[in-house]
Amino acid sequence: MTTLEILRTGPLALVQDLGRVGLAHLGVTRSGAADRRSHTLANRLVANPDDRATIEVTFGGFSARVRGGDVDIAVTGADTDPTVNGIAFGNNSIHHVRDGDVISLGTPYSGLRSYLSVRGGIDVTPVLGSRSYDVMSAIGPLPLQPGDVLPVGEHTDDYPELDQAPVAGIDEHLVELMVVPGPRDDWLADPDALVHTIWMVSDRSDRVGMRLEGRPLQYRWPDRQLPSEGATRGAIQVPPNGLPVILGPDHPVTGGYPVVGVVADDDVDKLAQVRPGQYVRLHWCRHRSPLAAVSGSVTAGPSAW
Repeated sequence: MTTLEILRTGPLALVQDLGRVGLAHLGVTRSGAADRRSHTLANRLVANPDDRATIEVTFGGFSARVRGGDVDIAVTGADTDPTVNGIAFGNNSIHHVRDGDVISLGTPYSGLRSYLSVRGGIDVTPVLGSRSYDVMSAIGPLPLQPGDVLPVGEHTDDYPELDQAPVAGIDEHLVELMVVPGPRDDWLADPDALVHTIWMVSDRSDRVGMRLEGRPLQYRWPDRQLPSEGATRGAIQVPPNGLPVILGPDHPVTGGYPVVGVVADDDVDKLAQVRPGQYVRLHWCRHRSPLAAVSGSVTAGPSAW
């Protein structure tokens, strides 16, 4: 059996696929790769189905030795100058690795998370139908540690037509994100303050949520409490301190803070590559309805998203 022997993990290395679907009623969120596009690209480069598990590496510092046979690999996402036995092979490209070779990912000069795919996928035991680790609920294969041995799955005989896929990285200091209003934007005294503020990403951000720092937002009704409602990836919650939190892939299933906007799905993957200390500016992707603010209604539910 071909395996990867983990030598170093960096700050955090997790096995991830596209997550668990349809278990929210059991209190289990989807989880899955934080940057779905990079995960999917990594799989397609090595001719895997999109749902095969990859290794999500946060801020580089990862290395693994191939044991038991040769493999084809690809690294996508944050550019970590990946190497095999110290020889660079480039992001977003296929590379053949021989038995005993060492794959290494350095510190990315831009972006935050990288994805290492192996032809056949990382074949650890699924938990509730997924090989993803959820950092909030601790469901799934545990975070990788030096000495772990990961089996590589079986693969098809079909190779991809492309051997390289140039992809622009996120290196701008100010990241622009499109946001759908509501459903609780009327809970803010000035909902447009969300998009008129340049926010800085806090170092307390993780896969559960990206915390933003800046001028605090003010509640319209500071003495009211909101019953818990369903939460979704990309939802922008505003807790009582007025500093928004953008929910990530390991978000809670429900939450009691007002959701004043939701990051458009096209921009959700971009969040996975934004580092602490970078700046974020939000933009409404459609006009807010003025009716809720005029009526002071607190009855709109998640169906308004």
